[in-house]
Amino acid sequence: MIKRLNFMAYRNSGIDGLVAVEAWIAKSFDPKLLEVVKVRVSQMNGCAHCLHMHRQDALKLGETDDRLLLLNAWRESQLFTTRERAALVWAEALTEITKSHAPDDIYEEAHANFSDDEFLALSIGVAMINAWNRLAIGFRLQHPADHKRAAA
Repeated sequence: MIKRLNFMAYRNSGIDGLVAVEAWIAKSFDPKLLEVVKVRVSQMNGCAHCLHMHRQDALKLGETDDRLLLLNAWRESQLFTTRERAALVWAEALTEITKSHAPDDIYEEAHANFSDDEFLALSIGVAMINAWNRLAIGFRLQHPADHKRAAA
């Protein structure tokens, strides 16, 4: 893999702004559910680094391996609540915006499960993980296992 700019080590007002938005989201939305959403969006986008990081963060917040393992098939699992399903369907619609255009029925279903403030925070959280995924993939941010393999 060709080495690219390590944007995580690079600090400027753009990166600082993204970090500030993340701090606001962390105070504005259920952190455990947000981590589940971040894992799901990272699955959809194929971001190994973000998958690893947010899986670890979700586990620290009390999420279970079973639910994370089944996250890619959440529609077929009974392990997810109505509120979690609403967050996941909305996250998927926003992540696949060019295909879905965030349909009214999905919007209504998702919004019905959250206050206006929560729904906005969730939506910004989905936008942010999509942004981080694009940066991590674009700059080839490595998964921790890749670092270990390269060092061996």
